[in-house]
Amino acid sequence: MRLLLVVALAALQLGVPEEPVSYAAVRLVKTTASAPSTPEITLPAGYTMVPGEKHQVASRAEFYFYVQGPRSTGVEISMRWPGTPISVVVEGKNRITPVVEPERVRFTVPVLAASPNAASWTVQVSSYLSGSTASGRYWRVEHNDPDRVAGPWTSVAWPAGQVKAVVNHMAAADVVLRDSGLVEKARQRGHFFALMGFETNNTLHTDNPPHWHLSYYPGQTFSAPKAHVPHFWVDKAGANFYNGMDVVGEGRKKFYVGDPAPIHDAEGQLIVTLTIRADGGLDIAVPNGPTYGVLPVPGGLTEGAQVLRDGQPLTTVRATDDVRDGVLTLPGSVHHYDPLTGALL
Repeated sequence: MRLLLVVALAALQLGVPEEPVSYAAVRLVKTTASAPSTPEITLPAGYTMVPGEKHQVASRAEFYFYVQGPRSTGVEISMRWPGTPISVVVEGKNRITPVVEPERVRFTVPVLAASPNAASWTVQVSSYLSGSTASGRYWRVEHNDPDRVAGPWTSVAWPAGQVKAVVNHMAAADVVLRDSGLVEKARQRGHFFALMGFETNNTLHTDNPPHWHLSYYPGQTFSAPKAHVPHFWVDKAGANFYNGMDVVGEGRKKFYVGDPAPIHDAEGQLIVTLTIRADGGLDIAVPNGPTYGVLPVPGGLTEGAQVLRDGQPLTTVRATDDVRDGVLTLPGSVHHYDPLTGALL
């Protein structure tokens, strides 16, 4: 013991840096949804749970928490949750089958992330229909489950209409981006468009009110200069009513119904203009090209969207996302995914 103390003191005197703390996020998924509760978690020496309500989260479907401690490829954790059997443990996009004992459940996870934010990949249940920015089109679909609500979403009514409508909005925008050639032009220039929705389960990303993105990045990373990131807020009927567009280096610009919102590249060249329609849809005007209209179908934008090109019908989009069975239905395609991770099957 004395030798260890001497070595530690010598290391301090020599200025040897301490090993950085690493993190992991762990989800304990219940066999059956029930009232939110907290299990008893036991960690090995040197590891602790990250404190605070943002890092220890109970929902009807699960309990998730963040672990901190020395970097390791395998840390054994045990838990006790009387009356609440769990079906699986999730870390990252991996399902881990726990060892079930009479009194406890044991499982092993890696602790490798550089920060809690880096580890939050575990709680983000999303599918990447295109995860390559080099393709000119990055599309992420968030799979929101009312039994997994967390953070600000626990104190408001479940945004059922917005959850459905956002998928329709993104699917319609995708039709326009491809039909107009905007995606191909972005790809040729080393730029990309990004379609994304909102999360209702990730407490490290306070992602409300309900909205979706049709963003433009003049580069191949999300740190591209002069990126334009619209936030289209959506009401209960699925209608867009506000666009808070963040422009890197310039702050947020505010646009309402009827306000043209131009998107430029880093050199100031006009790429596309987005205008919220009075019916809650969106007009998408291509410079020296067609103008597209995204309109609600009968029943509203929660049920689908009509897409017009220069006022003429192009297609009708009806997208659905079954988050319990993991089935995302889009125009001309059906995508099956792991409902606990979002990973495409």
